[in-house]
Amino acid sequence: GFPNCLLIGANVPPNLSLKPESMSITDNLLAFTFAATLLTLTPGLDTALVLRTATVEGKRQALHATLGINAGCLVWGAAVAFGLGALIAVSEVAFNLLKYCGAAYLAWLGLNMLLRPRRSLASGAAAGRPGGNWFLKGMLGNVLNPKVGIFYVSFLPQFIPQGHSLIAWTFGLVSIHVVLGLMWSLALIGATRPLSGFLRREKVIQWMDRTTGLIFVLFAARLAFSKR
Repeated sequence: GFPNCLLIGANVPPNLSLKPESMSITDNLLAFTFAATLLTLTPGLDTALVLRTATVEGKRQALHATLGINAGCLVWGAAVAFGLGALIAVSEVAFNLLKYCGAAYLAWLGLNMLLRPRRSLASGAAAGRPGGNWFLKGMLGNVLNPKVGIFYVSFLPQFIPQGHSLIAWTFGLVSIHVVLGLMWSLALIGATRPLSGFLRREKVIQWMDRTTGLIFVLFAARLAFSKR
């Protein structure tokens, strides 16, 4: 970890932005909201967990799972906000390493979605056992998934304006993602049966995977060619 003095109030200096200079604050927010919406609507383990819980355990338990999932996102957002700023501020090597690792991860994730789209939801890991604390299950499902943190680290900095607070913007962008996730999960819970069947269709899953994969590859290229 980093010393506390580096973690508190760490900002991205004007010359440490991972994004092009030409984008305005409005452009950043619109671009992130679009990308986060696409990410939210793509069926995955969170979708499978909410659908399964709503169908088997009922709407109340599904709501608990939804709140837990989004709490997990906030935990990862805090980890990124209080660590990433110090990392890229003190080391050019770390900055470049983070940039290229993030681009490689996004490219790998995107290419896998493009070339090998799923045919069905991977519901086994999300099913779990009936009963229990669904808030905790939903939260741990995200907190214990390092890919969520890696994705935030490689994705969020591209939408933070130069010279602005990394901490404030990270929490702001994560909050947008959380609100979108909450709205989508509530829609799933409110219309469990018809949406469950639609989202499990092979063609729908493959189309969403390929579309998201293409977006991820484009963001990977943008990140790889960005400059300090």
